[in-house]
Amino acid sequence: MLYIRSLAFNVAFYVSLIIQMIFWTPYYFLSPRHRAWFVPKFWSWTSLWLMEKIAGTRSDITGVENLPEGSFILAPKHQSFWDAIAFFPYLRDPLYILKRELQWIPFFGWYIMKMRMIPVNRGKRSIALKQAVADTKREMAHDRQLIIYPEGTRRAPGDEPAYKYGIVELYAQLDLPVVPVAHVAGLWWPRRKFMRYPGTIHARFLPPIPAGLGKEEFMRRLIAETEAACDELLVEAARGKNPPPLPPTAVKRLKELGAL
Repeated sequence: MLYIRSLAFNVAFYVSLIIQMIFWTPYYFLSPRHRAWFVPKFWSWTSLWLMEKIAGTRSDITGVENLPEGSFILAPKHQSFWDAIAFFPYLRDPLYILKRELQWIPFFGWYIMKMRMIPVNRGKRSIALKQAVADTKREMAHDRQLIIYPEGTRRAPGDEPAYKYGIVELYAQLDLPVVPVAHVAGLWWPRRKFMRYPGTIHARFLPPIPAGLGKEEFMRRLIAETEAACDELLVEAARGKNPPPLPPTAVKRLKELGAL
């Protein structure tokens, strides 16, 4: 039954994406950008609704009161595709830095270009970072909210933190507060896996780290505050009723925390 529900959700998820991209195309491309944001946000809401109704996986996101007004940087943990779609409905005008090749995908790439995202060439990292900072500064002057994953790539729940320097440079250059986001969504929507597990994904917008800190202090706070909240959510998930399967990284971390 779990396999069937996972299959049904995955099919419904991608069918919904294709249908909505086609259906909303006239409205999306003829509307001003701020109004057009309704379309991807609506797709996010419907995707999470499908996940709850088909796979039995609810999404519970708290801490919205911690989101500042105007421009800021949102820094979520990156564990699954769930965290790529779950947060931008809470932001007025979100902005992503993404690899330029995504712009070349028919329909999807056109949608990205409409929202003025920041494409980067990952093959030239030092040049790409400087250009990304300059382009992001320009966009953030219009009260946008930058979503950046500090670890860069998806990591398994409980895995050793591997924060990259890019967010430090953006924090220093943009002079904006950073809101960490804690979750362990990878337990229910694992990376590179087909299965979707029933339960409730809890995610939390943490209190913002203020602008103006030194680079080392900022990185220390970002890692400490994010990882402490993720540990709390991991323990909560493991001790809950009908917990999802725990990957080896989660088991190892729970033992370190004395929770197993």
